Amino acid sequence: MDAGQAGVDDLALRFGVSKMTVHRDLDELEESGFLRKVRGGASIQPSSLFESDFRYRQKQATEEKLRLAAAAVAMIEPGQTVIIDDGSTAGGIARHLADLRPLTVISNNLAVIQELAGAGGINLIALGGQYSKKFHGFFGLLAEASLKSLRADIAFLSSSAIHGACAFHQDQEVVQAKRLMMAAATRKYLLVDHGKFGRTALHFLTDLSAFDTVFTGRAPEPGVRAALDAAGVSLTVIDKGS
Repeated sequence: MDAGQAGVDDLALRFGVSKMTVHRDLDELEESGFLRKVRGGASIQPSSLFESDFRYRQKQATEEKLRLAAAAVAMIEPGQTVIIDDGSTAGGIARHLADLRPLTVISNNLAVIQELAGAGGINLIALGGQYSKKFHGFFGLLAEASLKSLRADIAFLSSSAIHGACAFHQDQEVVQAKRLMMAAATRKYLLVDHGKFGRTALHFLTDLSAFDTVFTGRAPEPGVRAALDAAGVSLTVIDKGS
């Protein structure tokens, strides 16, 4: 599904199995949250109720996400405590942190934890909880209890959908973790690639004005930008020339 979706006929031909087998396997994958069935096939692209698997999201807007992470690092000073959420965009910050040590890093993002484990000068606090293969991170009561007991200088978050001047997400446990990260931090930054604007999802996360700034890689449409400005949202566009 490199293109994000595939038809039942194509899958049956590719793997040499019956359409009934394909339907059964797709049902199991949908139940596990790895894809959503659509008429005639399946898709791993996001919708208002479905967020794509972490492995698929890592491959989307890769160059833009790298630009956003590199720019966001300028907000950090050595000696600070930093929270990084489960998102693939915010998670890209981890590779830059060795140059800013000493730092304390708090995260539920397994990719961030693996990147920083054992790194000199990095005091790593890995949030416990239930591991989600789909989001490649830890969530639930244990993670939430840990966040309630911690304080940080900065939190870097991502979100799957921006509608108007608000951020949304499809999963309520993910929303709860992100809200607690925001509550634990003095300064808060949102990193979203430009494709997230104009999308919506089931659960309201927060007003964008709650962030000190929102980083994105391309200026939104004039109407969208006007709505953000009217809502008092600080938007920082990191384009290719930045």
